[in-house]
Amino acid sequence: MYDKEKDAIGAFLRGEMDRRALIRRLGGLGMTAASAGTLYNMMATSALAADFDWQKHKGKSVKLLLNKHPYTDAMIANLPAFKDLTGMDVSYDIFPEDVYFDKVTAALSSRSTEYDAFMTGAYMTWTYGPAGWIVDHNEWLNDASKTNPNYNWADMLEGVRKSCAWNGVPGGELGSADAKQWCIPWGYEQNNLTFNAAMFEKAGVKVPTNLDEMLEAAAAVQAGNDGVYGVGVRGSRSWATIHPGFLSAYANFGEADLSNDGGKLSAAMNTAGSKEFHAKWVKMIQESGASDWSTHTWYQVGTDLGAGKSAMIFDADILGYFMNGGENAMAGQLAFAPFAANPEASAPTPNIWIWSLAMSKFSKDLDATWYFMQWASGPEHGLFGATEMDFVNPVRKSVWDSDVFRERLNKNYPGYVEMHDVSAPGASIKFTAQPLFFDLTTEWAATLQRMVAKEVPVDEGLDQLAESMNSQLTEAGLR
Repeated sequence: MYDKEKDAIGAFLRGEMDRRALIRRLGGLGMTAASAGTLYNMMATSALAADFDWQKHKGKSVKLLLNKHPYTDAMIANLPAFKDLTGMDVSYDIFPEDVYFDKVTAALSSRSTEYDAFMTGAYMTWTYGPAGWIVDHNEWLNDASKTNPNYNWADMLEGVRKSCAWNGVPGGELGSADAKQWCIPWGYEQNNLTFNAAMFEKAGVKVPTNLDEMLEAAAAVQAGNDGVYGVGVRGSRSWATIHPGFLSAYANFGEADLSNDGGKLSAAMNTAGSKEFHAKWVKMIQESGASDWSTHTWYQVGTDLGAGKSAMIFDADILGYFMNGGENAMAGQLAFAPFAANPEASAPTPNIWIWSLAMSKFSKDLDATWYFMQWASGPEHGLFGATEMDFVNPVRKSVWDSDVFRERLNKNYPGYVEMHDVSAPGASIKFTAQPLFFDLTTEWAATLQRMVAKEVPVDEGLDQLAESMNSQLTEAGLR
């Protein structure tokens, strides 16, 4: 059974057939994309075993600390392939995000040996790494005896890969030659537009391509659809309000969070350009944002779009992806577009969130844990998750090159592939790496709330924010 299909996939794995030819061949044999993906994953796993001693740690087990997420679901669904490949067992604890990071901090700060590896955001490693809680993964990446020759680290999208590496020096460039690889990218989020195509059509509004157009479009689409607000963006008093659409737009104008003068950091959000940007952003929220904007997190931004309460969001592309499916009222009605806030910019430059994997320095067996790490972040599992599960966005170029994956997206998520391709070259973390990251960005969000509520003028608010930040940087010895 499946002999001809196996022959075709085998030829592809040996480089004797390109992707399009493989798809045509399997389609001609009557094989569905889902069945083809399952068979490919099985054969790719077998091929992996031929090039590397995956059974070196047979009989051992690793324990993971995981956030409840579709990436986790994809990994769990594919664990039988890992167990077949390595002979290792995997156990895990899963927690919802509202408590997850507290669980991670508690485990690491107490030097617990319970967990070998865990999910993390790249921003969090700016604390975990210097504290000595996680390893520099370069030690394993650069050891040919421990990393399978087909892992292909260079296949990771460059901006994503570099954003997960930092030398530990406040203000140090991410991905520098002396950077430590504090975590391994797993899946990431760009920040672009997801919009309700029917609402835009009803109001006769064109999809905006820059910030000025967004202000106009948000107001017009709101006026043209009863009971709908124009644009969803985050507003809660949290660092997470600053990092998605807000910073993506801000950085596209060439503005920065901090300036670095020979290693001395200073607040940079009270420049003339920053003040002009903030004024427009504040006006957009006041005129066309949610009435309860100051409470909006990832969840509220997404659910309002999925329920038809908002006409568009400027937030994580994968948030729009999930709102366009499932039981959401607007499922199948959403579309996607790249967004460069600066009309003079040649392309979008989205700030990104990266769900990553990291090994705890307190793991009882780091070498065995690395076997799981490289499998979970490898191209074979990435392709499985992208084609058979909801593993978006993958961090590997080879997965984005997959015609099966791209056609799956094109079928149900109009504009998603083009949006990603246009934005990927400029996608990276735009923040300055430094230990006060969470404190300073949370204060930034609080100031934004005050400006939207008209408690303080934009110019005055940003001057006050810069003064406060500079005081904190001085006290911490960073200025």
